[in-house]
Amino acid sequence: MRKIRKTSVGSPRRHAARSVVALVAGATALGFLAPTTATADDVAGYATEVQQAAVAALSASEGITEVAAKQVLRNQETSVSTLDAVTAQLGDRHAGGYLDAEGRPVVNVLSKAAALEAGRSGVTAKVVRHSNADLAAAQAALEAVPAVTHTSIGTDVRANQIVLTVAEAADSPHLATLLATARKLGDIVRVEHVSGEMTKAVYNGEAITGGGTRCSAGFNANRGGTNYVVDAGHCTRAVSQWNIGPSVGASFPVNDYGLIRNTTGHAPGAVTLWNGSYQRISSAANATVGQRICKSGSTTRLTCGSVQRTNVTVNYREGAVHQMVQTSAAVNPGDSGGCLFAGSVGLGITSGMGGGSSYFQPVVEALNAYGVSLNR
Repeated sequence: MRKIRKTSVGSPRRHAARSVVALVAGATALGFLAPTTATADDVAGYATEVQQAAVAALSASEGITEVAAKQVLRNQETSVSTLDAVTAQLGDRHAGGYLDAEGRPVVNVLSKAAALEAGRSGVTAKVVRHSNADLAAAQAALEAVPAVTHTSIGTDVRANQIVLTVAEAADSPHLATLLATARKLGDIVRVEHVSGEMTKAVYNGEAITGGGTRCSAGFNANRGGTNYVVDAGHCTRAVSQWNIGPSVGASFPVNDYGLIRNTTGHAPGAVTLWNGSYQRISSAANATVGQRICKSGSTTRLTCGSVQRTNVTVNYREGAVHQMVQTSAAVNPGDSGGCLFAGSVGLGITSGMGGGSSYFQPVVEALNAYGVSLNR
């Protein structure tokens, strides 16, 4: 799975002295931000360009009208909060939750009694066979096999299964053992074979640069009055000094988050949309399966899709990275470190790609690890 590059957000200025700031804001020189006027048709919290991109992606993937797509985006913010509350209430009687095609909450439960309880909270309940403990044990059994590069292991909450994804580049002598283990675990595990490989990718070029390496700037954050950029760990591990400041933290593999001290004097809490406008980020949260999302990066710029899986282990050549978010949003080399978000909510840091999917480090974990807060 390839690692991609980050893009930070900012309020661009015309003055040449702000060119470095523009890099932090999105790795491109931007003009003044054009004012936008909200209409009754807008989705709350979404910049116009993000709304348009998200609606277009949703309409194309689901075959629905723009009006219906906008309603899905409106539904999902409340649905995520409802799902979090219901799963907390159910405790070990649930086996994960997700958003359906309409952006409504669905929770997997282990009994009819739990289904009735969830239903009283306005959540659709689905009785399933495997508990969270069962799924965790199955994933742990697969991860106990020596890691096989170009594979990933994660939960398909909709199917109530663990999915072992094997790219065609996987050729480890341990692959046969991994597949045999999957077969022994029975129907709790599903094996999927995909084309290509799973690798990180950091290339030369524009955006944030240092030591001949290019990545994309991530979320602007602060701690004790000092500004930082939360980025991909494989980027900050590789480069000690960027054009926006020095790397001061790196966790990769196992995690894929890092920290750059932002010395530009400018660190707005917004994501560049690559056309002179931006998406304001006002909070951070964990991603939910089925959630419609977008990402900004210096190679593929603004792309949108949906969350496919969470708690995914990705086996890069450099080692395994755990608890990743898998999405259908397009990414490419150079996007590493870029921002994953749903409207004004920050969700993740671009890490890699493989098998037609993209992988992100949850941003909440990174913020907590470094004790920083998103700039707003």
